[in-house]
Amino acid sequence: MPETAEIQNVVYPQDKLTEELRLAEEIRAEIAQALDRTRDIDDDELMEMVTEAVFRKSRVSWLNIAQKREIADMVYNSMRRLDILQPLLDDKSITEIMVNGPDKIFIERGGRIFRTEAAFADHQKLEDVIQNIVSRTNRSVNEASPIVDFVLPDGSRVNVVLRPIALNGPIMTIRKFPDKPMTLEQLTEAGSLSAEAAEVLDCLVRAKYNIFICGGTGSGKTTFLNALAARIPPDERIITIEDSAELQFTGVDNLVRLETRNANSEGKGMITIRDLIRTSLRMRPERIIVGEVRGEEALDMLQAMNTGHDGSLSTGHANSAEDMLKRLETMVISASSIPLDAVRQQIASAIDIMVHLGRLRDKTRRVLEITEVAGCSDGRIILNPLFVFEETTETCSENGPGVSVAADDGNVSDRNAGSRTDDSAVIRDFGTQSAASRISGIQADGIRPVRGSLKWTGNMLTRTCKLKMAGVRCRLGGDM
Repeated sequence: MPETAEIQNVVYPQDKLTEELRLAEEIRAEIAQALDRTRDIDDDELMEMVTEAVFRKSRVSWLNIAQKREIADMVYNSMRRLDILQPLLDDKSITEIMVNGPDKIFIERGGRIFRTEAAFADHQKLEDVIQNIVSRTNRSVNEASPIVDFVLPDGSRVNVVLRPIALNGPIMTIRKFPDKPMTLEQLTEAGSLSAEAAEVLDCLVRAKYNIFICGGTGSGKTTFLNALAARIPPDERIITIEDSAELQFTGVDNLVRLETRNANSEGKGMITIRDLIRTSLRMRPERIIVGEVRGEEALDMLQAMNTGHDGSLSTGHANSAEDMLKRLETMVISASSIPLDAVRQQIASAIDIMVHLGRLRDKTRRVLEITEVAGCSDGRIILNPLFVFEETTETCSENGPGVSVAADDGNVSDRNAGSRTDDSAVIRDFGTQSAASRISGIQADGIRPVRGSLKWTGNMLTRTCKLKMAGVRCRLGGDM
């Protein structure tokens, strides 16, 4: 099916919009004029008023059942929800909605970005929708404070930037999350990590290793953090600290969720992540989960990890595990004038495991590296790679059969010649050359799917004390 067809099933077709939009606007104005401003009207009552108004209009302008339902949804969405964006938000296959002004709306589906045909009437209509949803979150956004982050009731994360900061009009980005958080088993089935790595991570979480997840934007850090947090025993007390509450927990009763607060119009009342980390230490936490570390709060997080609060989890933006450690050094130094050697010793003592995620060229999200922080020696943090993603490439000989070899191995041997590939190579018979093209899975946009897996490096854990203290057996702990 062509990509445009995929988009059209989530927007209003342009050839039907004119008459239906006119009726919807008339009904909306009629209801707005009839509303009782002295009391609150709940959603069910408003929907009933909309339905009655649509049926009244249908007596004058004939409408079939589908048109009545569509107009009623349009009116209700414009008054209580996200107007033309609501169908996109309700579509489970869409993972991101990007609004670049009133007439440029993009979606992400299946890791790829498409432009939709949906459009707001003008800048003012888009700003009205933004103000409508922001006001329900006890936050404000205006020209004086043009940037705001908040979370919708369904858990979707929203970022809004208004003019004059946004030169091409109001900008809104909505990151959607699944209704139920993904588990390690589901991530394994999706190919994000190997079953062996998932088993090891499960052991490390239960043994209260401090784990830091890093990666780029859209690499799946929050999803992976949710999957790891689901492995925490249900009888432990968990405290989550976030800028915008987006973590999802199931089956945890003793859960405390804390969220930062921006300053008010007078510049007062700001509550930062640093403030929340400090107060969480007085709440008898067994696990502290910091949604994302990006500034001076890194110092407080490391101090919490170094003062008996094992099993903590957090995330951060970086291009690799090693780069994330360097970023943490910079964050800590910006918060306090601590010597670099002391900072590195604190990091090496606090963080046990680094997990690096990436979004590959075929738009899939994979775990690229799982590394143990093995300590600090001669002023350098020592890393012990446990699992590393290895890409394989598939080739076909002129006669048909081919092989799949590790991407970093340039020597591809023809199977017919009786030669032998590297130990990491996987022999695969493609049959004819045309069959090879089909099996290799070249996508319609010319991007070949990335093939590979997360493989054990052969290294064992050097820090096994927590495994022994928790009585957890792990294949990398040397006791299996």
